[in-house]
Amino acid sequence: MTFLWPQFLWLLTALPLLVLLYLWLIRRKKKLAVRYASLSLVREAMGPGQTLRRHIPPFLFLLAVAAMLVAAARPMAVVVLPSNQQTIILAMDVSGSMRAADVLPNRLVAAQEAAKSFIKDLPRSVKVGIVAFAGSAQVAQLPTTNHDDLVTAIDSFQLQRATATGNAIVVSLATLFPDAGLDIEQFSAPSRQRGMPIDQTEKKLKNFTPVAPGSFTSAAIIMLTDGQRTTGVDPLDAAKAAADRGVRIYTVGVGTVDGETIGFEGWSMRVRLDEDTLKAIANKTQAEYFYAGTANDLKKVYETLSSRLTVEKKATEVSALFALGAAVLTLLSAGLSLLWFNRIL
Repeated sequence: MTFLWPQFLWLLTALPLLVLLYLWLIRRKKKLAVRYASLSLVREAMGPGQTLRRHIPPFLFLLAVAAMLVAAARPMAVVVLPSNQQTIILAMDVSGSMRAADVLPNRLVAAQEAAKSFIKDLPRSVKVGIVAFAGSAQVAQLPTTNHDDLVTAIDSFQLQRATATGNAIVVSLATLFPDAGLDIEQFSAPSRQRGMPIDQTEKKLKNFTPVAPGSFTSAAIIMLTDGQRTTGVDPLDAAKAAADRGVRIYTVGVGTVDGETIGFEGWSMRVRLDEDTLKAIANKTQAEYFYAGTANDLKKVYETLSSRLTVEKKATEVSALFALGAAVLTLLSAGLSLLWFNRIL
């Protein structure tokens, strides 16, 4: 725990003075008790239980004062709070290699089931969009809170050739920022060769001003893929565009890291999970990379992402909690004193 105004903590050193004042008042009352005919009769009337009771209200009041002084120092604590995440884009690989059965029953089915479970566990207030990508990328479902529509979009995936991870990022960004003028041509290599670099092009488009990576907390992208990019936009260029907009891209790699040969519609292809690029995308956007070698691993990854995106830990001022505690202790102290002794302290 940290404090915004730690200098107020010095006031806690005054608490021993209050204890000394209380002890002095107790001694003073004992001297006054000599006026009674028999001090022993007074002690007998009070009893040990009554003697203990008389100290409880002052002790509670002392705790209340301590809590108020701590509140005055404005304490800060790291607490778990609901995230203000409003939109999540699931960019899912539907290339031919997703039919591989190294992740049972196969990579695509495992990814579909994990994604549907992920959506089911999300709060209804969070919008989810679906982007499917292979040789190109398309919006399978615009961001919505209707879970049935999302499940239908996921179940309708059709396998295609090639893998364009960069295109998936661009289409996801265009879905999140429909008025930003983002398109695939803007990020393509020929377009950059004819004109200026992509970062300069972005700045000219609608006076775009980059923000700090990871600073846009209202949306995030989760990209799942089992292969390396074979066509389309350079994924690191696309990741830079996401980072410049503060959008985090959580990448999930599923399948074989070393690579294997997959047959698809008469074609034979060698697929390899490009972990280096997926890690670079996540790092560039201040997010994380996850590897899922089995269907169970993939489900755990989505469970982890669900907890990361729906709650967040942040340093929060908790002065109000200490002030509330002080108020409760004060009322309790006064209430017990009235109940037991018909007076306040």
